[in-house]
Amino acid sequence: MRPEPGLYVTATPIGNLADITYRAVEILKKADLILCEDTRQTAKLCSAYGVETPRAPYHDHNAAKVRPEIIKKLQDGAVVCLVSDAGTPLISDPGYKLVRAARNEGIAVYPVPGASAALAALSAAGAPSDRFFFAGFLPAKQGARTKALEEFAHIDATLIFYETAPRLGAALSAMRDVFGDRQAVVARELTKLHEEFREGPLSTLAAAYGDAPPKGEIVIVVFPPEEKAAEAGDVDAFLAGALAEMSVKEAAAAAAEAFSIPRKTAYARALQLKGAG
Repeated sequence: MRPEPGLYVTATPIGNLADITYRAVEILKKADLILCEDTRQTAKLCSAYGVETPRAPYHDHNAAKVRPEIIKKLQDGAVVCLVSDAGTPLISDPGYKLVRAARNEGIAVYPVPGASAALAALSAAGAPSDRFFFAGFLPAKQGARTKALEEFAHIDATLIFYETAPRLGAALSAMRDVFGDRQAVVARELTKLHEEFREGPLSTLAAAYGDAPPKGEIVIVVFPPEEKAAEAGDVDAFLAGALAEMSVKEAAAAAAEAFSIPRKTAYARALQLKGAG
């Protein structure tokens, strides 16, 4: 069956050609047009799966010129796939303005999910994954890079960056200077033959890659800032307020959760404060 008309934001493999969904292959085959960041790169994928759909370039250099033509095709009922060189489109790749334009015109936009280097790295890095912040590529110039990192320094979440191999050592050094010596993981060549995960403090990783830039595509995963030990005065102030409204047991439980301290410790201190009061 022919897919419904609209724009299909279609994820492609980040390395291993087998990492593509059945749905993505089917959509690519049945589409009227595939918009590619680089038609030569997408041609390899199409050849592997027997996709003969016409391809056209859509990238930062021609987007403004060809976007109205694409919108017209979509308005006329075309099925158009948007792909990047690798992974999920719009994640550090062109495409946002096309999706925005399509939605503004009432054109249906469908996600066809699949591989993403950021999520692949996070899933195997061993860093906390309940909260994470994707920062994309850092600026190439030192001053701008430092300023960007300073904006991320106080985010209480795992940070995910993309980086080029030649800039890896400098980026890790800058992270060490701004973040302190946090734990981090450098994930390289994900899903490919020479896939590598290297973990350590930022200082160690910066030294390892400073003089010997690696090859391949790189994701940096930086662990969140370590929790600071609760100050006794802060705990006491919290307990004093809580004891005015709840029992010793309830106040202790609330303090233990708020400051990540043992319940026994919080309960003992609550009893002391209650007695002193």
